[in-house]
Amino acid sequence: MAQDATAADLPALPRLGGRRSSFRERVADALRAALVAGELRPGEVYSAPSLAARFGVSATPVREAMLDLAKEGLVDTVPNKGFRVTAVSDRQLDEYTHIRALIEIPTVIELARTADRVSLEALRPAAREIVTAAVAGDLIAYVEADTRFHLGLLALAGNAHLVEVVADLRKRSRLYGLTALVEAGRLLASAEEHLELLDALLERDAQAVREIMTRHLGHVRGLWASAD
Repeated sequence: MAQDATAADLPALPRLGGRRSSFRERVADALRAALVAGELRPGEVYSAPSLAARFGVSATPVREAMLDLAKEGLVDTVPNKGFRVTAVSDRQLDEYTHIRALIEIPTVIELARTADRVSLEALRPAAREIVTAAVAGDLIAYVEADTRFHLGLLALAGNAHLVEVVADLRKRSRLYGLTALVEAGRLLASAEEHLELLDALLERDAQAVREIMTRHLGHVRGLWASAD
C-alpha cells in the first residue's frame, strides 16, 4: 500500500506569490507539469499540506487544485489522506502519442505556409525558456514552457478545439525518462529542437518541419518516456 510522500521526497515545485485567486490555477498548472514529468509518481499518495510546503502557500489552494486534477482523472482522492496519482499504461501512452502525431504533424507543416513571421517569432521566448530549463535541470519549468510553446504554435492554425484536444492529451502523458536525460546531459539536445523547428517554419521549409516534428514527437514515447 502506497504511503504518503514526505516533504523531503517531493519535487522542488516553484514557490508562488500574488493574489490567492491566482494560486489555484498556478498550482494546478505546476502540479500537472510535475505529473507529466514523472516527479509525482503513480500510486503515491500526496497530502495537500506536504505539497503546500513546496509552494509556500496554505494547503487550501493546493487541495482545490488537486480536486481539479481529480476531475480530469489525473489523481484519485484518498479519504483522510490526500490524493493518489493515477497510473498510465504503455498502451495508453502509445495511443495518446499516435493521436498527437495525427493532429500535430500535418497542422504544424501547414503553418510553414500560413503562419506569419511575427506570430512565429513571438514563440521564440518560450523556446528559449525550454532550453534554459533543460540546462538548469528544472523539469517542471521544462514541461510548462514546452506546453506553452506547442499549444501556442498550434493556436496559430486558428482551431481552438484542436488545441483543447492536444492540451488534454499532453496532460495525460507521462515523461518518466526526463530525469535520466538530465542526469546524462541529453535533455538539452531535445530542448534545442524547439528553436530548430521555429527556424524551419520561418524558412518555410515544410520538409524540414515534417522531419523535426516526427523526430520530436518520437521522443514522447522514446527518450522522454524512457521507452525503447
